[in-house]
Amino acid sequence: MKFGIQIEPQFGHTFDDVSAITDVALKNGFSTIWFSDHFMLDKDSTDRILLDPWLLMTALTQQNKNVRVGSMVFCQSYRNPALTAKMAATLDVLSGGRLEFGIGAGWKEIEYKAYGYPFPSAKTRIDQMNEAIQIIRGIWTSERFTFTGKHYQVEDIIAFPKPLQKPMPIWVGAQNGKEFMLRATAKYGDGINFAWMSTPDELATRFTRLAELCKKYGREMSDIQKSLGLWTRIFDTEEEKDAAVVETAKTRNISIEDFRERIAKALWGTANQILTRLREFEAIGVEHLIFMFPHRQEINQIKSFGKSVLSKF
Repeated sequence: MKFGIQIEPQFGHTFDDVSAITDVALKNGFSTIWFSDHFMLDKDSTDRILLDPWLLMTALTQQNKNVRVGSMVFCQSYRNPALTAKMAATLDVLSGGRLEFGIGAGWKEIEYKAYGYPFPSAKTRIDQMNEAIQIIRGIWTSERFTFTGKHYQVEDIIAFPKPLQKPMPIWVGAQNGKEFMLRATAKYGDGINFAWMSTPDELATRFTRLAELCKKYGREMSDIQKSLGLWTRIFDTEEEKDAAVVETAKTRNISIEDFRERIAKALWGTANQILTRLREFEAIGVEHLIFMFPHRQEINQIKSFGKSVLSKF
């Protein structure tokens, strides 16, 4: 199993922050650093920087020659798919084949409106993503490529260089396992990611449905890589965890009962509790786990997690 760290540039990370998190992560058993693709956290975040994930990944791979970088996930709406294919291939070449490419349909309406992008229905965004995946893969694998879809078109496109990875997998971000995203993965994806809360039983049900769809479209479930992202926080004791639950619930103006229910599907716990849950995920076929630690606590959490969990896994 592989282990990664999710970084949200929208929380205000500087490049020095990202670099420090990466260095500590690689020393503690993690191999990948993943980034979300957003333009703004919310309408009031006027004092918060948000560095572009593409440029962050490019800079990081030039500074650190060991880390693999990825997106969970790039929003298909924000860049023409042909441009996305060119950018991804370029980064894969510049990094020596260290890009993990993930794509999603897009969801954050506030960004679409602020930056002047149309915000069509969920069905339309899914259809657009399906076309984008076909275009991106076609550009990566063909000398010349033409595609005429309902939403996107390319004509006799020439795009070099090609990615160093042959093939370079395309991860589909399926969030909480909606049927249309499972269907898109079964048709077009090489990997699927669920985030940010799932129990092993919920995930097993989604995998069962994905296997059914793969069979329907003439593919093997083994063709699909499986990853899971989880909100994560490790504690030394159960008492420490309980205190954090109470404090966080109050801070977020959520009832303690509701917050306990929420974190039951995340990965909050002691080392032994987390180890048990990770083995459950491994048993149902998860191949890559991606952890999002609390902002500004990443360094200490990564060190503790590496020492108490990954070293024993």
